[in-house]
Amino acid sequence: MNTDSMTEIWVYLSAQPLLWLTLTLAAYLLAIALHRKAGGHPAVNPVLVSVTILVALLSLTGTPYQRYFDGAQFVHFLLGPTTVALAIPLHSQLKRLVAMGGPLMVALVVGSLTAGLSAYAIGALLGASAPTVASLAPKSVTTPIAMGVAERLGGLASLTAVFVILTGIFGAIFAAGLLRRLGVKDDASVGFAMGLASHGIGTARAFQISEQTGAFAALAMGLNGLFTALTLPWLLPLLAPLVRP
Repeated sequence: MNTDSMTEIWVYLSAQPLLWLTLTLAAYLLAIALHRKAGGHPAVNPVLVSVTILVALLSLTGTPYQRYFDGAQFVHFLLGPTTVALAIPLHSQLKRLVAMGGPLMVALVVGSLTAGLSAYAIGALLGASAPTVASLAPKSVTTPIAMGVAERLGGLASLTAVFVILTGIFGAIFAAGLLRRLGVKDDASVGFAMGLASHGIGTARAFQISEQTGAFAALAMGLNGLFTALTLPWLLPLLAPLVRP
């Protein structure tokens, strides 16, 4: 088969909506296999590996992102139901949740405000533009909520998605080890911190540690999304004088 024939076949396949959905699932399955081969090492994060594979494919084939998204958007659609389903393992931790209710609420408020306002302030002090800092502020919130918050603040949803993914991958790789070194060994506390700081990707990593860790990470992810969506839109204008247009 010559090069022209292969090019024609690729052009035909790339126009089919199921191609990129199939490649996305294949990339993730390959990433999971590599993760297991590496003994579950956090640096071989399945999301990081699969994103790297897909970015390489899009770059090598010259495929526009919109064409990719049109084919793989079913995965995006499942983000909502998947987030809701994370409440199921949390139900088994109900007694522990009630007992820790007060400290968890304090951690939520402090952690959420620190994540959003510090990112906004640092970006502003480094000279980032208003749309950039608005895109950066909700970086620790799960993707669907973060994109909505960013658009409301005048940011760029696509840029926010990049910040969210990078934050989640960083948290999944380093958060658990860092917390252990700081002396935080309780599974519920570790999970809540990971879900609060690194949303869905951190939550997936938390479930690899234990069911309790994952359940509290899922709780933190949901509460942080709600708290951020309610507070950032009226808090950030107070910092607006720091930002260049």
